[in-house]
Amino acid sequence: MNQKKKYKIVVAVTGASGSVYAKVLLDKLQKASEQLETVAIVMSDNAKDVWKHELKSDSYTSYPFTNYSKTDFNAPFASGSSKFDCMIICPCSMGTLARIASGISNDLITRAADVMLKERRKLILITRDTPLSLIHINNMKTVTEAGGIICPASPSFYSGPADFEALAATVVDRVIDIAGIEIDTYRWGGEGSRLKK
Repeated sequence: MNQKKKYKIVVAVTGASGSVYAKVLLDKLQKASEQLETVAIVMSDNAKDVWKHELKSDSYTSYPFTNYSKTDFNAPFASGSSKFDCMIICPCSMGTLARIASGISNDLITRAADVMLKERRKLILITRDTPLSLIHINNMKTVTEAGGIICPASPSFYSGPADFEALAATVVDRVIDIAGIEIDTYRWGGEGSRLKK
């Protein structure tokens, strides 16, 4: 009998506002641990500061995943030979997007993103800014043409989210779907999905 594939995933957190998205993502990956071989985390310095400011905690240190320094180019996912399946940058700042679009691998986050693109593996960017300049839009176009997936942090409301984390989950659940991990989530057209008048 064939065993179900277990995924190797990199989660990068940058300094864009929206730490709640990263928290909800890590919480859900922890719950889906039986589907995962490895989850690696790399955070920018600004990401840690924003997390502490927005979530009033340093709970990013509490996850049972392997953490890597943003300057650790010896991390396994800095090379395509490690065969990580997916990288999720959540949230993704416009500066990080620009460096990825330009092929500038100046830290572990941008190097790992470059690896995912060159190896034709999944790179998902949860971009978090508004309004967008033409530079931002062109960078999104470049990354998309190179094989990346731009998944803006645009929550939905039709499931009736009860709080900030539930609202963030409307984005995160779509990202986890795209990554190929099975989760129990609200499905349009499923039981209880009709909007109340």
